Amino acid sequence: MGMIDFWMFAGALVVAYLVPGPDMVLVLQTGLLKGRPQALAVAAGLAAARATHVLLAAAGLAALLNTVPAAFEVVRFAGAAYLVWLGLAILRSSSSSPEDAPQTNDRRQSWSSAMLRGLLTNLLNPKALLFCSVLLPQFVRPDNGSVALQFAVLGAILVAIGVMFDVVYAGAGSTLSRWAGRHPLAQFVQRWTFAAFLIGFGLRLALSQRPV
Repeated sequence: MGMIDFWMFAGALVVAYLVPGPDMVLVLQTGLLKGRPQALAVAAGLAAARATHVLLAAAGLAALLNTVPAAFEVVRFAGAAYLVWLGLAILRSSSSSPEDAPQTNDRRQSWSSAMLRGLLTNLLNPKALLFCSVLLPQFVRPDNGSVALQFAVLGAILVAIGVMFDVVYAGAGSTLSRWAGRHPLAQFVQRWTFAAFLIGFGLRLALSQRPV
C-alpha cells in the first residue's frame, strides 16, 4: 500500500470512528459505570468483532447480506434487539458510579461479560460488515501482490485504529466517572442519555433499509 492510499484509508477510518455510534456509547458508558478495566474489555470485544468482520468481508459473506434479504433481516433485528436490551439494562441500573456499581466476586467473569457485550454489539450490526466490504476492496490492488495479504494488512490497520479510539473513549468515561460520582444529577442525566442513545441506535437499525 502506498503512502497516499494509507493516509486515505486511515482518514476514512478516523472519520468513521469519530461518528457517534453504539460502539462509542458502550465504551464510554462502561468506563463511566464500571471503570477503565471493563471499558478496555469492551474494547477488546469490539476489536475481535471488527477482525471477524474483516474475515467475513474477505470471504464474501458481506455479499450474502446484500443479496439475500432474509440473512440481512435476521442479523439486523438481532442487533437492534440487543442494542435496545442494553439501553434498557442501563435504565434499570441504580447507579452510574463505578464505586457504587455491583461488585462481582469473579473479576475474570466480569471482564469476560464486558468483552462479550462489545463483541455482540459490533458483530450483530450488519452495517459494520457491509462497511468493511465496501471500504477494504477500494484499497486492494491485485497488481501489488497477494490479495489475502493486503486484506490482512488493511484489517490490522482497521482494528488497530479502532482500538486506539476505544482506549481514548475508555479513559474519557473513567475520568467522567470521578466527576459524576460527586454529582447525582449528572449520574441521572448520563444514564438516561446513554440509554436513549443505545435504544435510538437499536430502533434506527431496526427501521433501516437493506443497502441496494
